[in-house]
Amino acid sequence: MRSARLELALQSGALVLPASGDIIVLRPRAGDDLSALPHDRVVVKTGFKPDHDYFEAQGYRMEGTGSVAIVCVPRAKAEARALMADAINTQIIVVDGQKTDGVESLLKDCKVLGLEVGEALSKAHGKLAVVKPSAALAEWAAKPLLIEGGFQTLPAVFSADGPDRGSILLAAALPAKLGNRVADFGAGWGYLSRAILERDGVKELDLIEAEAEALTCARANITDPRAKFFWADATTYKTAKLWDTVVMNPPFHNTREADAGLGMGFIQAAQKGLAPSGSLWMVSNRHLPYEKLLVTLFKQVEEIGTDKAFRVTRASYPIRTR
Repeated sequence: MRSARLELALQSGALVLPASGDIIVLRPRAGDDLSALPHDRVVVKTGFKPDHDYFEAQGYRMEGTGSVAIVCVPRAKAEARALMADAINTQIIVVDGQKTDGVESLLKDCKVLGLEVGEALSKAHGKLAVVKPSAALAEWAAKPLLIEGGFQTLPAVFSADGPDRGSILLAAALPAKLGNRVADFGAGWGYLSRAILERDGVKELDLIEAEAEALTCARANITDPRAKFFWADATTYKTAKLWDTVVMNPPFHNTREADAGLGMGFIQAAQKGLAPSGSLWMVSNRHLPYEKLLVTLFKQVEEIGTDKAFRVTRASYPIRTR
């Protein structure tokens, strides 16, 4: 637990906070306990909307600068390095994370980069260490990638090197016409959105994406005036005007463990946002148990395409309960 390591570091003197000034906490996850830190001095910075909303609801400030940065180590190495680079102008960087998320590897990389790394404290299956920042961290700053198809991505976003197999399968399966109003749930950096806009009759496309960096890439990749961009959690987003079609390749990982509940949340939100004659087009890993839910929410459910790992499903005519 993050709070246990922070408490240990503060009590042992391994971490000594300045008497004043803000403490920037980079990329904590919803549920993380930051109570070991003075609440009025904490500024939480995260581009993931569900996490942002969680800490904002607890009264934390979401904007500001400070002399201390606490990097909550994410699973992706490129993202962890980019967070370290974001803290280049602070006086102290506290690196904290689970062993399963690569905190030990990150601390080793800091030493290789020539940074001064304090003794690491181990607790609750993780480690915490104080790192002194230097100009060398600029080497780890996130740099845009230009990939096939002219798409721009960033190293930490999902499938940064190119579209994943599921999205390619879904894009190829989409029909010639999708209706006037379409939504791309979990739009990422815009691969499926471009395919949607190539279909006849699309007048409006809502890109709904919870990761701010991915949405930034999507804005660069999708310049069509029919597209509108929403930094939002697709599972809770409510549209003012129902869609004719929802297209999605929903995530199924929140941690290292697969979580079918994420995709189910996407499906339920799509059903609520579709017009009575609307359709959901989705791709998913074959092993995920979505069909049982789909048949309770839609009058027609059919498999459109498949390969060894993925299936494309069309679910039409959402069932309205009174």
